[in-house]
Amino acid sequence: MTEKKKKFIPQVHSKLRKSFITVPEEIYRASGIKIYEKRIKSLLFTTDLAIIRNTNADSIMAVYPYTPQNTIAQSIISTASVPCFIGVGGGTTKGLRSKYIAFDAELEGAYGVVVNSPIPNKDIEAISEFVDIPVIATVTGFKDDVLGKINSGAEILNISGGPKTPELVAKIRSIVGEEFPIIATGGNKPETILKTIEAGANAISYTAPSSAEVFETMMENYRK
Repeated sequence: MTEKKKKFIPQVHSKLRKSFITVPEEIYRASGIKIYEKRIKSLLFTTDLAIIRNTNADSIMAVYPYTPQNTIAQSIISTASVPCFIGVGGGTTKGLRSKYIAFDAELEGAYGVVVNSPIPNKDIEAISEFVDIPVIATVTGFKDDVLGKINSGAEILNISGGPKTPELVAKIRSIVGEEFPIIATGGNKPETILKTIEAGANAISYTAPSSAEVFETMMENYRK
């Protein structure tokens, strides 16, 4: 059997944007998830507007450790040139507040809303019935009520299990079947990304380097 020849892809670069944040190529081995007919394989995990404007990721996952605010969602969605998935709480922020933040995110143009792992299933149900975009439910451990989240209206699972993510993905895939869409964190190493994809993830969320880290690299180059 002959090896399939890799197609040459012509590239066009900017004269000024030299610090482009590119996601690992291994992510493109994932099947992807089609949302509104757009196939998404990579989600860049960041709220940094400068990085959001300078990345090749298919989409942005904007989840942050503060109470969700509409002004933040609006800024991210208006800055990005790709679909955005916006965090609407689930830990400290929940209930009606999460529901209306999700609705505002939809009106701003979000492709989906992300709820944190502790959110009650009744809140997932309330949000999913109120908005016309997918609710993405986060799963962080083996004891999470995965089927409860799905039965309450979650259309996509976002698995974030730290070093145990591949094992958690494999376990959940065995529960939900082959066709339910799963996003998972893949770490920053090619081998962990591939392991997570092989475990059953359809798309990978990738944590972007901070602006400070990008600056540090630039400063080193300037010093040379």
